[in-house]
Amino acid sequence: MNYYLTGIEGMPKLLECCEDPMQYFKRTLYPDRFHKLYQQNVQTFDAIENGYNTVIDKEQFLKNMAGALVEYATGKMEECRRRSAKEHRMMDLNMAMVAFVLPMVLEYKGNSSAPLADKLIAAWKEAFPKSDIQAASFAEIEQGFHKKFCYITTAVCQTFGKPDDCYELTLLRNYRDTYLASLPDGKAMIEEYYDVAPSVVKHIAQRENADEIYRLIWENYLSPCIHMIEAGQNEACRQRYEEMVHTLRGEYLYH
Repeated sequence: MNYYLTGIEGMPKLLECCEDPMQYFKRTLYPDRFHKLYQQNVQTFDAIENGYNTVIDKEQFLKNMAGALVEYATGKMEECRRRSAKEHRMMDLNMAMVAFVLPMVLEYKGNSSAPLADKLIAAWKEAFPKSDIQAASFAEIEQGFHKKFCYITTAVCQTFGKPDDCYELTLLRNYRDTYLASLPDGKAMIEEYYDVAPSVVKHIAQRENADEIYRLIWENYLSPCIHMIEAGQNEACRQRYEEMVHTLRGEYLYH
C-alpha cells in the first residue's frame, strides 16, 4: 500500500463525511455518529500512522496531510458566493473540525495522532485566520454534554467576558445537577435542552446583532433565573428556564 497516497486521498474525506455536523451534535446522537464516522475513516488513520512511522521527514509528511484537508475546505468555501452563505459554511466546517475531525484523529491514539492534530489546527488557522478552533477528544466532548448547564448560558457569559467557571455558570450547573435532575421529568427536560441549544447558538451567531440578542436573553431569562435560585425559588426558575427554551426554539429554529 502507498501510505502517503492513501493518507492524502483520505484526509479530505474526513470533512466530506461530516456534512451538517450540527444535526448530530446532540447528546443522544453524537456518540453513535462519531463512532460510525471513525470506523469509516480508520483506514486513513492506519495509512498515516504507517507512513509517519517509516518516513524520515515526519513533520513535512504531516504538513502535507493537513494541507490536503485544508485544501478541500478552501474549495468548499470558494463555492459560496454570498457573504451569508460563506459564514454559514465556515461555521459548519469549524463545527465539523471541532466535533468530529480532530476528535477522530485523537481517538486513533497513534504516534502520529497528536502531532497531526497540531498540524491540522495550524494549517486551519493559517487558511482561516478568524477561526480559533481547538482540539478536544471524543471523551472530553462527551463529558461536556453532561457538564455544561447550557450552550446558550455559556455563549451569553462569554459575550460578557465571563470565564467558564464563573459564579453564574457554576450556580446554574449546580441547579441542573441537583434540582432539575431530581424532578420526575427533569431528565427529559435537560435532554430536550441539549437537543435544541447548539442549533439556537448557531443561528444566533449568524445574526449581526448577536451581542444584543445575548444581552436580552440575559436580562429576560438568565439573570432572573439566577436571582430565583439564590432566593430558593427553584420551581419558579424551572418555569422561566422552560419558557426560555421554548421561546428561543420558536424564534431561531423555525424562522
